[in-house]
Amino acid sequence: MPRLTTRALNRATLDRQLLLHRANLTVPQALERLAGLQAQTPHTWYVGLWTRLADYAPEPTARLLTDGAIVRIALMRSTIHLVTAADCLWLRPLVEPVIERSTLGAFGRHLTGLDQAELVSTTRELLASEPLTFSALGRKLAQRWPERDPAALAQAARAWVPLVQVPPRGLWGRSGPAAHTTVETWLGRTVDQAASVDTLVLRYLAAFGPATVLDAQRWCGLTRLSEVIDRLRPRLVTFRDEQGRELFDLPDAPRPDPGTPAPVRFLYDFDNLLLSHNDRGRVVTVNYADQGFGRTNEQPRSVLVDGYVAATWKLATNHDTATLTVRPFRKLTAAEREQLDAEGARLLAFLTPSTTVHDIVVHRH
Repeated sequence: MPRLTTRALNRATLDRQLLLHRANLTVPQALERLAGLQAQTPHTWYVGLWTRLADYAPEPTARLLTDGAIVRIALMRSTIHLVTAADCLWLRPLVEPVIERSTLGAFGRHLTGLDQAELVSTTRELLASEPLTFSALGRKLAQRWPERDPAALAQAARAWVPLVQVPPRGLWGRSGPAAHTTVETWLGRTVDQAASVDTLVLRYLAAFGPATVLDAQRWCGLTRLSEVIDRLRPRLVTFRDEQGRELFDLPDAPRPDPGTPAPVRFLYDFDNLLLSHNDRGRVVTVNYADQGFGRTNEQPRSVLVDGYVAATWKLATNHDTATLTVRPFRKLTAAEREQLDAEGARLLAFLTPSTTVHDIVVHRH
């Protein structure tokens, strides 16, 4: 079985995540290529599109959200993801067990004996009238089940009914309450209950491979995917990593030369690149906790240098000045610093176009 070095895995993953070259793709095309973007924050995921797409402007993406061409919906790992409407219809039924498992783990004692079918029916009826926040939905459901915890009822509805988080939440330059309605109400279509987990795994490998079974399970939250991989083996190629673990991939997927240059890239917090493998060593060589992060599930905004996480960044604005502060984890070469300054200037122009002064501060390591 051929071996792939960590650097080879790094370059393959960066290529598929559109981080070696900015791609000339539409936003829907990019989201399908990337298997979606994690997007539980209202706006930071726009940086994820900017850093991956050529000549990216955020306003058309906001219109796609308003029109329902793309949606923000709880999917992989029970977190909000930005995906195309078409993808949400088949992904949501497949990952429902993950959402239900996390919900019951947190609220199960409040839901014992609850009639699931009646809750689903009542939720659909309520949300057909208007989108609601989970707080408002819980209060309305508690009118039917006054002995139940309203927050638990709302979370049960989130697990058992496919819900879309609707605009203006998430629109560029705007926001609004985290209100939800059903997929059927928002899109006028129903989810695909016949969706295949085989398709899920193949889409994962296309976006994040080569990868192990545990990598795929970490990405989506599902378990027992070794059975799926075994079924798909005739359609896959296999490798070993430096630790001897078996990796799976699509035969025609790109696997660039490990020496391929990787440009500086600014990642948003919760970027999929950092959250979609059981072993993150292909992109992360630093322990975030040792750097003061991660003790409260904090996911910093990271900077890739030569393909690996080498710094974190923050943005602050004050009147007409925007300051980008970068904290390196290692000493940067002169060439790396030059790349970082150039890419940082582009990021400032994207995020703060109305400010007149742009500063970049790079801390000493």
